[in-house]
Amino acid sequence: MKIIILAGGGGTRLFPLSRACFPKQFLNIAGEQSLLVQTVSRFLDTVEQNDIIIVTNKEYIFHVQAELDTINAAKVHVITEPVGRNTAPAIALAMVYCKEKLNCTDKEIMFVGPSDHIIKPANTFCELVNDNVRVAQQGYILTLGVTPSKPETGYGYIEAESMKINNAFKVNSFKEKPDALTAAAYIEAGNYYWNSGMFMFSIKTMEEELKKYVSEIADITDKGYDATVACFSDMPDISIDYAVAERTDKIAVAPMKNVYWNDIGSFDAIAEMLGDDDGNTFYGDVLANGCHNTMILGNKRLITGIDLQDLMIVDTPDALLVAKRGESQKVKQIVSTLKEANRKEASENVTMYRPWGSYTILSENDGYKVKKIIINPGQKLSLQMHYHRSEHWTVISGTGKLTLDDKQIIFRENESTYIPIGVRHRLANPGKIPLAIIEVQNGKYLDEDDIVRFDDAYGRTEK
Repeated sequence: MKIIILAGGGGTRLFPLSRACFPKQFLNIAGEQSLLVQTVSRFLDTVEQNDIIIVTNKEYIFHVQAELDTINAAKVHVITEPVGRNTAPAIALAMVYCKEKLNCTDKEIMFVGPSDHIIKPANTFCELVNDNVRVAQQGYILTLGVTPSKPETGYGYIEAESMKINNAFKVNSFKEKPDALTAAAYIEAGNYYWNSGMFMFSIKTMEEELKKYVSEIADITDKGYDATVACFSDMPDISIDYAVAERTDKIAVAPMKNVYWNDIGSFDAIAEMLGDDDGNTFYGDVLANGCHNTMILGNKRLITGIDLQDLMIVDTPDALLVAKRGESQKVKQIVSTLKEANRKEASENVTMYRPWGSYTILSENDGYKVKKIIINPGQKLSLQMHYHRSEHWTVISGTGKLTLDDKQIIFRENESTYIPIGVRHRLANPGKIPLAIIEVQNGKYLDEDDIVRFDDAYGRTEK
């Protein structure tokens, strides 16, 4: 069995924690590890590392690799989508990769799931998956259904038939997110499950159904992996639900018994998971008195709350969200408005992650910008120059190796250097600890696109 983890989404419902540059699968929302790491770890007692394939956006590959390094999972395969095309093309890409690069036969069973859900206990969940492999071997596409705990309007539902296939049921229909009355009726009926977005099938079965219902995907994957990557943008932007699951007569659902599941799809979902007896969820430096059913997620500064009720407060260095509890599904509307206004907050964060480390904007105004830059051991910036800005660097920890035109300079803590406009330069960390510097930029134009790269270890030079 191969485990396919979909990690290319850029989620908008957890703004301002989640941004396009750093979506929720990389957040440490529930525990010390990211949701992606928790997802990978969940399967490591069931399959070998090289049986796990992560499909991600090309912009996130360095995030994914950094997360895998934290659990010494370098043998996990990581493949990238050239552009975002939803889950059906992503799954098709993973299948052709498994067949061509991993020598899988069309009988290979694939389990596909998202990278950003909470599922526990892991061993019970994996036993459930293993117990239902036989359903997939019989030619069915199996989806896992979550037994509803309440009439939730934020999830799609699966209506099960009475006909059983081992521990699963034939699916009668998929239902879109309902209103409150309809959701209550589903709960009353007893044969409806939340759609978890997890599927299991043989390569043969899914290939047949893609050919039948979305031939434009199958026609491309028939040409092999490299051709699929090259023509990926020609695929339709469609989910596996719409492409196959809601149309095929080979679909079955297995209830997830004795398993807790939370898709962390909204702040309300976080509050439900982490809330105390008063319905409060506090994180960070929070001092609250007399609050009820209130969530406050802090960052670095102190947040105080007095007699608050039914509120959500999410604080980040550059954006503050205040909303009524129960209305977190509307957060994505705020993100859409920000995108339409071309606001950088929709896609960027104060701290931005790069293949070599990260930088945090400490201050900025007309004519200057101040950053704290962290370069990981053994990593280096590109060889670059700027047309519109000069830079002044001061080392606060570690040792840096600076290339300045044809000169190389070693500089250490409390030492500074100046980079004039138009001069080629590169900074590397030859040491064993992270290199931290303060960078002060001066100039008329300070945006990130004023970088001309001549050489780059991460393939970011212009072709």
